[in-house]
Amino acid sequence: MVSNHFKEKLQSSLRIKLIIVFVAVLLVMMMFPKGESIESNVTVGSIWIQNDLIASKTFEILKDPEVYKKEVAQAESEVHQIFVFQKDAPAMTADSLKEYFKTLEKNIDESVAPQGESRNNTFLSDESYNEFKKLRLAESTGGDRRGKTLASFVPTAEEFIKIFYQKPLLSIPYDQIEKDSIVIRDGKFEHIAAKTDYRSPDSSKTEIINYFKKYYDVSFANAAAELISRFLAPELVFDSALTDEAYSMAKESIPRNVGIVNENEKIVAKHDRVTPEIKLKIDSYRIAKGEETGFWGRFIQNLGKFFHITVVFALFWIYIFLFRKKIFGDNVKVLLLTLIILIIALVTYLMAQIEAQVPIEFLIFVPVASMLITIIFDSRVGFYGTVIISLIVGGLRGNDYVFAVMNIIAGALAAYTVRDIKNRTQIFRSFFFILIGYTLTIVAFGLERFDTFDQISLMVAFAGVNALVSPVLTYGLLIFFERFFKITTDLTLLELSDFNRPLLRELARIAPGTFNHSLTIGTMVVNAAEAIGANPILARVGAYYHDIGKTLDPASFVENQIEKENIHEKLSPLKSVELIVNHVKRGIELAREHDLPQEIINFIPMHHGTLVVSYFYEKAKETAGDNPVNENDFRYPGPKPDTKETALVMLADACESTVRSISEPDQTKVENVINNLFRLRIEDGQLDDAPLTLNDIKKIKDSFLSILIGQYHKRIRYPNQNAIESDSSD
Repeated sequence: MVSNHFKEKLQSSLRIKLIIVFVAVLLVMMMFPKGESIESNVTVGSIWIQNDLIASKTFEILKDPEVYKKEVAQAESEVHQIFVFQKDAPAMTADSLKEYFKTLEKNIDESVAPQGESRNNTFLSDESYNEFKKLRLAESTGGDRRGKTLASFVPTAEEFIKIFYQKPLLSIPYDQIEKDSIVIRDGKFEHIAAKTDYRSPDSSKTEIINYFKKYYDVSFANAAAELISRFLAPELVFDSALTDEAYSMAKESIPRNVGIVNENEKIVAKHDRVTPEIKLKIDSYRIAKGEETGFWGRFIQNLGKFFHITVVFALFWIYIFLFRKKIFGDNVKVLLLTLIILIIALVTYLMAQIEAQVPIEFLIFVPVASMLITIIFDSRVGFYGTVIISLIVGGLRGNDYVFAVMNIIAGALAAYTVRDIKNRTQIFRSFFFILIGYTLTIVAFGLERFDTFDQISLMVAFAGVNALVSPVLTYGLLIFFERFFKITTDLTLLELSDFNRPLLRELARIAPGTFNHSLTIGTMVVNAAEAIGANPILARVGAYYHDIGKTLDPASFVENQIEKENIHEKLSPLKSVELIVNHVKRGIELAREHDLPQEIINFIPMHHGTLVVSYFYEKAKETAGDNPVNENDFRYPGPKPDTKETALVMLADACESTVRSISEPDQTKVENVINNLFRLRIEDGQLDDAPLTLNDIKKIKDSFLSILIGQYHKRIRYPNQNAIESDSSD
């Protein structure tokens, strides 16, 4: 109980609400354009309707970002990797090889001396080391089969090095050189040459082997290749620092501006058409103004953004507070609404980061948010939500009034198309209305701005993508939100009203009397709900499921006892009450097993509230004589109805079952029954938690009376009805 109380408190906490909204405002504020883009966006071809724009400071006219990026890329493409020439590389290689060879000979000699240890103390592999060792040992017999000795290896190697360096060696292989040419820097001089004019290090080992096979066997040639390749110093060494510097210089050589606007110079005059050149000036002026803003300027600007977003949010939440208190009181729904707004804001922010020459802003799916809010809540919340989201989207695009209006119209039409939705496939009819909304506004503003036919066509095409994708996204996201947030929409309720649903099918099969009783109540509450402003779909579906607990023991209820003995005649009143009341508990368990929404489960205990099972209570008093009878033993566990819909089902349940028991019903009898049943429940406090007014009660009575008179009015008997009712076999 403590846990449930804490959960309920958390769900309705005002502090949690304020935190959700405050965090949302901060997140949207962080997505807003920086200082230089805070003013309204302008497009080429539009008319400047503000006063003459005069430069308050001298500033550079910056190039279009795409043009500048292409020029930089072109300049960088002309930069080659730089290699520094090392002219002493051949000599270094020869000297290093000589010094190492002395060490190698000494190591071999020590290993073959008496008591010497046969160890390979060189970096050579054991195979290569043994090849050099065999050649050293063969010197006493005149060398190997070709007469070659280890002493003759050094001159041969020096000769190879002279030949090898006739074509200079690169420090990196060809595949690591981006272009076909390289820059060679020799002191103060440099020149460009083809990379194939020089030797790649990945081919040097093969060349060594081929050279030494002419003088030695293949095994020794491989050993020689392993040794010499370790000492080959490149003559042309790649210098990454110089190359990066060359790239930087190439980028810096491209001017960022195409001119200068002096202080007090006119940037654009009122009623002038915005040309590409004027747009560059306006955009550059914004950047210049943003750069001159200091800490306090940015602080004040961010404060302005915060108030800007807060005012827009407040407009929406004031409406929710005043007219949709159920939504305002449920933090899960507050979070859901806020999340939908933030998703659209994030998409808008991401779109703003993409530099494109096409109108990708139409891929900001505001109609998706409009349809989701309308389906989950209602059309008025959907419309207000559309206006607020469109204002935020317009703000995120630099206070783009035109785009905000486009989305308000397209989003509103989308919301209107799903306001009375009966099944999920109806979502897809919104395609045409979204497209119409965007097309009309695109054409209207396009004509105002003298946009070309191609520009208007391109925007309509992107709007068509929006119109096509929006229903699909709405369909997918709706299922996600319903499951994740446990939201019950009218679509969910309509699906639950299908008589092929397992619970209703079982109710009709096992307890047909209860099923017909539930259908009649469903009919009664629909009209009454419409009359008092309740949700007729919720009331009807709640009526269908309110007695599903009776499927577990249908014979205990009189409406299912057709030509059967009433089992309660043999039971004590307390036992009978236990069986009757138990259908509430078992109904709740059954509903949870079948994952019914909590809004529907509430109808099961609330349609009885804490009423006394009067028939068995009176019977208990008769059988008890002078002994006292505890009334609470004969009451349902509750709770009492706390919504208009659950109260309607409670009243309809009592009226329908009682009127059905009248032998010869007429309008007076039915009206008296309704009045008395309403009075008894009001006096017993069963409607204390339900938000019903006296006017609502009157409307409900009138609605029930018209339905019940139609259902149970007195009918004339046909002349041969006695014969029809008698057994024809007699």
